[in-house]
Amino acid sequence: MSEKDKAKFTRRAFLKGTLAVGGALAVGGIGLKWHFNCVNRNFDPARTNALLNGIRACKNPDELPNIIIIFVDDLGYGDLGCYGSGAVKTPVLDRMAEQGVRMTNFYASSPICSPSRAGLLTGRYPIRSHVAMPYYSSSSLMSKAMVVIGQYPYGVTGIPEDEVLLPELLKKRGYKTALTGKWHLGDRSPHLPNENGFDFFYGSLFSNDMSPFNIYRNREIEIRTPVDQNFLTKNTTREAIRFIRENISSPFFLYMAPNMPHEPMHASDEFRARSSGGLYGDAVEEIDFSVSEILNTLKELGLDKKTLVVFSSDNGPWWQGSAGFTRGRKNSPLEGGFRVPFIARWPGVIPEGRISNEMSMNFDLFATCLEIAGIPLPNDRIIDGENILPVLINEAPSPHDTLYFYREGNLEGMRHKNWKYLRRHRSDNGAFPLFYQGPFLFNLDIDPNESYSLIESRPQIAKNLENMMNSWDKEMEENVRGWINHGGS
Repeated sequence: MSEKDKAKFTRRAFLKGTLAVGGALAVGGIGLKWHFNCVNRNFDPARTNALLNGIRACKNPDELPNIIIIFVDDLGYGDLGCYGSGAVKTPVLDRMAEQGVRMTNFYASSPICSPSRAGLLTGRYPIRSHVAMPYYSSSSLMSKAMVVIGQYPYGVTGIPEDEVLLPELLKKRGYKTALTGKWHLGDRSPHLPNENGFDFFYGSLFSNDMSPFNIYRNREIEIRTPVDQNFLTKNTTREAIRFIRENISSPFFLYMAPNMPHEPMHASDEFRARSSGGLYGDAVEEIDFSVSEILNTLKELGLDKKTLVVFSSDNGPWWQGSAGFTRGRKNSPLEGGFRVPFIARWPGVIPEGRISNEMSMNFDLFATCLEIAGIPLPNDRIIDGENILPVLINEAPSPHDTLYFYREGNLEGMRHKNWKYLRRHRSDNGAFPLFYQGPFLFNLDIDPNESYSLIESRPQIAKNLENMMNSWDKEMEENVRGWINHGGS
């Protein structure tokens, strides 16, 4: 072999060797990443199976009250008449507040959709479920990119099967369960609504700005994209009413989650161009009417006094809508991202015309509904939410003195009594969206719109709250899933 041929052979061997080593490293890296994800997800489905198998069906199901949670998408704190809106008319929800209780310090568990819905249905901070960001279609490039860049913790793309959801527990107790509207906690098995406690599902798996946007009836696509979204609220309400009528002789749990007023906004012909709040207002006023349809159905069927009806939003307003007197909007750790309307009505149980200033978060509905249904709280995992029925009925003080605010999986703020502390975070100033500001300290009693930071004048309070956040971070790092083991089991 000539020297020239030897040189070619050497280069060729070097290139082959380099490619082989590179390929091995890549495969090894992928393998290590997969192993790291699997270990750190800390999945434990057997735990949840044991928990669900321990729930006893009610011997007298007729005595169980019905539960309806109406959970709208991107509605701001100031978007209802009873919360100060002048542009948007909501006479039904205003009347519902007069017939029950309206809370002024109620928070979503996240300023964005999927995590907030996870918090509501699990009774836990969404970080415990590894739900940090909105989910996209698992077949989309966006979903794959979110996994690669680590925006989906440990590659989790749907509510983990070892989380126990409110409808799963209620179903075991003897409830019929339904979701009409938006799910947004995964689009593949085992993350589908019918696999997570819902007997019936009608609606979408994602937000209405995502693709492909299909409408499902249980596991089958009923309306393929493109969907005429002008009829989304009407159809969601129609299916909710049908479910109520079909289950008049059984206790039921209805989770009605309209897609509106999330962008892109839509309303049916009867409501379009009717509101002084533009198309956004049209969408909200149609939701208000849909609530009247639900309440009228309950009254017609004689279920009025047997049914708790709750109305709230998953987070603050996006591009349009009103955050009321609060500062910030959707995806902000400021009040406008987290603070949302909350109205509860239960004739004969919740006194009429009450306004509660007590602090609460949407994950409290989990423990509250379990109390109503006579189901003990799970003792195999940390439940962050508390039963707020005494707050709603008896004007009891809040079971919380501290709440934590996560955004995109990061702990960015907390509220302790009247004090709000924020770590350095991306500015809410439109001219400087990528700049970080803070930390800030606000006294929400005298400054509810977070205008004046007291970080310099109250340094000890700020330091105490910072230490509390650091301790909470440490606890979460040690056991983010919140699993509780008894007797070394």
